[in-house]
Amino acid sequence: MERSHASVEVPAPVPGSPWRPFLVALGLVLLLAMGALFTGIAISGQRAIDAEVETRARTLLESIVLARRWNAGHGGVYVEKRQGVESNPWLENPDLRGPDGKTYTLRNPALMAREMAALAEGSGTFRFRITSLKPLNPKNLPDEFEATALRAFERGAPEVSRRERFDGSTWFRYMAPLHVEASCLACHGRQGYRVGEVRGGISVAFPIDAAEAGKERARWTTFLLFLATMGALVAVVWRLVAGLHGRLALAEARIREMAITDELTGLRNRRHIHARLDEELVRARRSGRPLSVAMFDVDHFKRVNDRHGHDAGDAVLRAVAAMAQRACRASDLLARYGGEEFLAVLPETDADAAGGIAERLRAWLEAMRVDHGGAAITVTASFGVATLDPASPGPADGAALLKRADEALYRAKGAGRNRVVNGATPS
Repeated sequence: MERSHASVEVPAPVPGSPWRPFLVALGLVLLLAMGALFTGIAISGQRAIDAEVETRARTLLESIVLARRWNAGHGGVYVEKRQGVESNPWLENPDLRGPDGKTYTLRNPALMAREMAALAEGSGTFRFRITSLKPLNPKNLPDEFEATALRAFERGAPEVSRRERFDGSTWFRYMAPLHVEASCLACHGRQGYRVGEVRGGISVAFPIDAAEAGKERARWTTFLLFLATMGALVAVVWRLVAGLHGRLALAEARIREMAITDELTGLRNRRHIHARLDEELVRARRSGRPLSVAMFDVDHFKRVNDRHGHDAGDAVLRAVAAMAQRACRASDLLARYGGEEFLAVLPETDADAAGGIAERLRAWLEAMRVDHGGAAITVTASFGVATLDPASPGPADGAALLKRADEALYRAKGAGRNRVVNGATPS
């Protein structure tokens, strides 16, 4: 017998289901959103490391500028001319003899910077040099990077930098302009410079392998975090979507159940039993097995409502439905056909067996007592049975079969009610 409230198994979203486009769209949105977020984080991290490298370059350059400015502010610094200390050939009268008899030679800002540069290069930590497109000393001629930077300074660029590979390492090269100050004119005034003009530039360079390795680690870390985050998000979203899908599927199943179920008795309704009857007719024709229907009606049901009230009538209908479910087999289909009328579709059942089922239910209903409001209500029912024999001629549609069952029910009521009339097959 078809039961009214079967358990609903909620499927997870599967490929090919209506949920697939939703999941694909949601996945793409998550991928784009998280991709944009982590790309932004990665770019921000790379820029932070680059900014730190540039800050280091500016700090080095500023230290050199401050040392030169200090030297220039004192008009140069004299150092004792000991062995290995040469006079600056680009200065006029750079040497003087002190009262102690020692010879001292002038170290102007340019020479001091060049000697500092030699010390820095020897340390291996960084390099720098002062250069110009019109140097006094040919050794200060710019290389390709420095010449490009100097021309950019003449066009107003505040600084120039780039990365270069050198001896198997990556070096950061940075250059900023040197502007003519009043103290510079003592040496460079004859070159026609004026205060504020770009006289040249200071170029610094240092290895950044550690910074580049840090950027590579940051990229991989960001990528792995992206994968981990996406995996966690996909798992959470899948769980949420699966839960939502399950709740919607359950709600949909309940709606379908409500659409085919009689609210009062819990049996199938008239529309559903008609559809199932058509299916059983096709199956009976295909298998060659008989099919029967039993239509029954509660006798004098209006008296129950008039005497005991509509609540009592509803209780009686529920009791009749429950008793009919007990009398029918698991393969039978049972429905409330309308009002106090019920219909049972009995697959693979001939006229005699259908009459037996109807008679059993009739007897049970006659003996049934429905307690309601302190009163024991008794009812009887009349039955009309009709059978389709696939081998017999005649109409084979559901309407014809139901018409014969209704006619048999009408005859049962006309014969005194509380009985079964078997319409059998058409003669």
